[in-house]
Amino acid sequence: MLGVAIVTSLVFLFFGERIFQGLSNGVWLGLLFAWLFAVVLGAAVGVVRHAEALSERLGEPYGTLVLTVSIALIEVMSITAIMMHGGANPTLVRDTLFSVVMIVMGGMVGLSLLLGALRHHEQSFNLQGANAYLGVIVPLAVFSLILPDFTQTTEGGTYSLGQMIMLGIMATGLYGIFLLIQTGRHRAYFSHADIGGEEAHETEGTGILPHALLMLAYMVPVVFLVEQLAVPVDYVIETLHAPVAIGGVVMATLVATPEAIGGVKAALRNQLQRSVNIFLGSVLATIGLTVPAMLAVAYWAGFDLVLGLEPSDTIILVLMLAVSVITFSSGRTNLLQGAVHVLVFIAFLFFIFQR
Repeated sequence: MLGVAIVTSLVFLFFGERIFQGLSNGVWLGLLFAWLFAVVLGAAVGVVRHAEALSERLGEPYGTLVLTVSIALIEVMSITAIMMHGGANPTLVRDTLFSVVMIVMGGMVGLSLLLGALRHHEQSFNLQGANAYLGVIVPLAVFSLILPDFTQTTEGGTYSLGQMIMLGIMATGLYGIFLLIQTGRHRAYFSHADIGGEEAHETEGTGILPHALLMLAYMVPVVFLVEQLAVPVDYVIETLHAPVAIGGVVMATLVATPEAIGGVKAALRNQLQRSVNIFLGSVLATIGLTVPAMLAVAYWAGFDLVLGLEPSDTIILVLMLAVSVITFSSGRTNLLQGAVHVLVFIAFLFFIFQR
């Protein structure tokens, strides 16, 4: 897959201008989007595969931390590349963050709970760990995506410079404190008796350095090709008048899908704690790392950054956060909770096209 990603990157590096000239042809537009999307997704899976290999060697919670931070870095670098390359999209960061929260906490968590319940009826996890995740995710989501619509210093869902600095300090500060808790005195909150056992034999073999180098090698074509993928996506939005939020959904799908594979597999193996660590950890890393990074990039490059959600999206986000708090309040999950998460996710997709 690394070879395919490198060859594809070279093709678009030298012939991209000619390739994009035929976007008015619907068939070519579809093929081009499918080609780029498949290669980017395959390369992102490669990043996650090597991050998972590192996680097996490092153990919990350090392993999941490597996995979630690597995906957050891909997101930050990809959004930055798109913003630097083409026409500024002031809502791209907002749409991507919102889509990540809904795809992960709605679709992925729901699918994992559904499949896990179908196979194991009920599953358990460490309640203190889930509460720690949600205790940071909820305020960061509110400050990043909801509060900008209600401030009076600026209009249109934006923050003033002072408010952006406040948000950046708060996001990095809370995420840093969370990491101290996760890797220090309360690391037991993020482990469970169902972790280990089945996969203990997989930790032998290749050392840490080869996997770390290959993970970084996969990141380079991912970031470059995401920038190329933005061209057909922008064409669909600007020329065919598709909903602007589609750009954020595509970005979120690319960075979140590889993690979904590992999270769903863990739930099927009755390792729900690992699924919780992966999914909630990815949402927390996305908000805690992406928001401060993109605030800094937007200020440095002079981009407008709209963070506040539309009213209907705000309601859906609050609903998703509330459902997640209820789901992870008992330490055990079942089929009903998975169904609720999936249905909220389907509603999110529906309201993208029907406001």
